[in-house]
This record gives sequence, C-alpha cells and structure tokens, in this order.
Amino acid sequence: MALMDVAMSGGRGGAGAGSEARMAWALAVLRVIAGIVFVAHGSQKLFGWGLAGVIGGFQGMGIPLPVITAPAVSFLEFFGGIALVAGLFTRPIAAGLAVVMLGATLLVHLSAGFFAPNGIEFTLVLFGVSVALALLGAGAYSVDGMLARRRSAG
Repeated sequence: MALMDVAMSGGRGGAGAGSEARMAWALAVLRVIAGIVFVAHGSQKLFGWGLAGVIGGFQGMGIPLPVITAPAVSFLEFFGGIALVAGLFTRPIAAGLAVVMLGATLLVHLSAGFFAPNGIEFTLVLFGVSVALALLGAGAYSVDGMLARRRSAG
C-alpha cells in the first residue's frame, strides 16, 4: 500500500502499526512547525507592521487589491497557523495557505531568483508543506483526527 493510501485510510490496510504511527508523527511535526512559522509571520503583520503597514507594503509590491488581500493574508497566516498547530480544519486552512504562498512566490519573490533572503526558496517550501497538508490532512495526532475517530466510533 502506498504511503498516500496509508495516510488517507488512517493507516488501515495492512501497512502495519509502525507505518501508521510514523505517518501520524510525521504529519504532526510537519503541521506544528509550519503552523508556528505561519503564526510568527501573521503576528509580524498584525502586531508589528499593523494592517495599514501591510496594506502599504502590498501596494508597494504590486499585489492586487491590497486593501482586501493584506488583511486576508495577515489573518489567515495568524489564525490559520494556530489552527494548523492544533490540527483543526487542516485541509481547507492548508489549501488557503498554499494559495497565499503561491502568490507570494510568483508575485513577490520570483524576480529575486531562488535563494533567500528574497528569492523563492522559503515561500516555495511553505507552498509545498501547505499542499502536502491539504492533500494528507492533519493526521491522527490532531483535533481533526480526534473528531474523525469520534465520528467513526459512533
């Protein structure tokens, strides 16, 4: 059974308890670390620069509709990051964050090349992590996993 099948089936299907536990821990580590990074960046936008500063920054970078996108990105990064840490609404939150990171990669960082500090390296990694979490979900060690177990139990 492929790793994706193990993740999607909750580990059932003969892959063994070791594979199931490793997948659960891997998703938890990936989700919590990504969540912390997103909370930090959302905090910087909301509490450091403030929404007016973020809107001005988005205008200066040429991001479309900055009055809408700047607050949306700021709140999604902050509250979405918290949700990722908990493993709550993981798939839709991660999908939204993937869209944000794709936009940051294409609209802001692509012109600076690949490598940090201004290239696509960092946003590309966060895009990949977000896509993986959107596809696989939060895993067993999460609020989403707990709710799924409750639903299936009864």
